[in-house]
Amino acid sequence: MITLGDTTYPLDHPLVLGLLGFGAVLLFMVILLIITVRAAGRSARMAEPMAHHMSNLSQRVQGLSDGQHQLAGGLNHVSEAQAAAQANMLQLMEQRLAQVSERMNENLQGSARRTAQSLGDLQQRLAVIDKAQDNITKLSGDVLSLQDILSNKQTRGAFGEIQLHDIVSKALPKDSYTLQHTLSNGRRADCLIHLPNPPGPICIDSKFPLEAYEQLRRANTDWELNEAAKFLRITLRKHIKDISEKYILEGETADGALMFLPSEAVYAELHANFPELVREGFAARVWIVSPTTCMATLNTMRAILKDARMREQAGAIRRELSLLFADVDRLSTRVENLDRHFSQAAKDVSDIKISADKAGRRAKRLDNFDFEELAPDPVADPVADAVPDPAARVVKQPGDKG
Repeated sequence: MITLGDTTYPLDHPLVLGLLGFGAVLLFMVILLIITVRAAGRSARMAEPMAHHMSNLSQRVQGLSDGQHQLAGGLNHVSEAQAAAQANMLQLMEQRLAQVSERMNENLQGSARRTAQSLGDLQQRLAVIDKAQDNITKLSGDVLSLQDILSNKQTRGAFGEIQLHDIVSKALPKDSYTLQHTLSNGRRADCLIHLPNPPGPICIDSKFPLEAYEQLRRANTDWELNEAAKFLRITLRKHIKDISEKYILEGETADGALMFLPSEAVYAELHANFPELVREGFAARVWIVSPTTCMATLNTMRAILKDARMREQAGAIRRELSLLFADVDRLSTRVENLDRHFSQAAKDVSDIKISADKAGRRAKRLDNFDFEELAPDPVADPVADAVPDPAARVVKQPGDKG
C-alpha cells in the first residue's frame, strides 16, 4: 500500500499503477539518454574513419562512374560495329540467298526440261508399246488363224508348200528347180532340185503329219504322252517309207530325198526325244530338214550347181582367157609405142621452150632500146635452134595396128 498525504492507496489501484508506470518510463528514458550520450561519443570517435571510408568510397564510386561512361562508349562502339557486321552479314546472306535461289531456279528449270523430255520419251515409248500391243494382238489373231490352218490337213499341206517355195526361191535360181513335178511313176513331188549327176535330181516333200505332234503337245498324263509318242513313231515311220518309195527312183532321181518340216519346234522335238526316227530316216536315205537346215542344204546345192556350170563352160573360159592374154600383150606393145612417142614429144617441148626463152631475151633488149652491139649468146645450140618437125619423128612401129 502507498500513502500519499492523508490518503492511502492499495498497490492495485489504477492511480498507483499509473504512477508506477510513469516512473518506470521516466527511468527508462533516463537510462536511454545516458546510453545515447555514450553512443554519441563512441559514434563521434567512430565517425572519423567512417568519413575517411566514405571519402574513399565516393572516389571509387566516381571511378566506377568514369568506367561506366567508358564502358558505355565501348558498348556504343561495339553495338555500332555489331550493327555494321550484321548489315554486312545480312547483305552477304541476301547475295548468297539470291545465288542459291538462282541456282535452284536453274536446277528446277533443268529438272522441268528433263522431266518434260522424259515424259515425252515416255509417251513415245508408250506409243511404241501400244503399237507393239496392237501387233501382238494382231499376231495372236494370226497365230489362231495359223492354228486353224494347221488343223486342216489340206491347208496344212498348202502352208508347208508355200513355206518351202519361199525358201527355195530365195536360195536357188529359178531354172534350177521345179515345183509340183510329176515323176515317171505318176507321183508328184512338191519340189524337184535339178542337181547334176551325181547325185542327180533330188525331191523335197513338205507334207509332214503334224497330227501326231499336236497330240503329243496336248498330252497331260503319262499314259496320254506314251500313246502320243507311239502314234508319232508310227506315222513318221510310214511317212519316211512313203517318201522313200515315191521319190527315190533309180536312174531318174538321186538316191535320197528331203523331208521338209515347216516348224523348228518339231525338228527339235524329233532330234531331242526321237533320235531313232532320225536314224531310221538316214537309213532310208530320207533326210529330215527344218527351215533353217533346209536353207543351209539349198545353199550347198547352189554351190554344186555353180561348180557344175563352171565345169560345163571350162573350155569356153579357156578360149576367152587365151584371147584375153593376146589382148593384154597387144595392149602392152601399144603402151610401149605410146611411151616412146610421149618421150619424143617431151624432148620437142623442151627444145621449143629453149627457143622461146631466147626470143624473150631478145625482145626484152629491144624493149629497153639497147642499140649497142649485142653481145653474142653465152651458149649457142644450133641443134636446139633448129626445131624439128614432130610429125617427122613419129615412126610407125612394126606390128602396130593402130
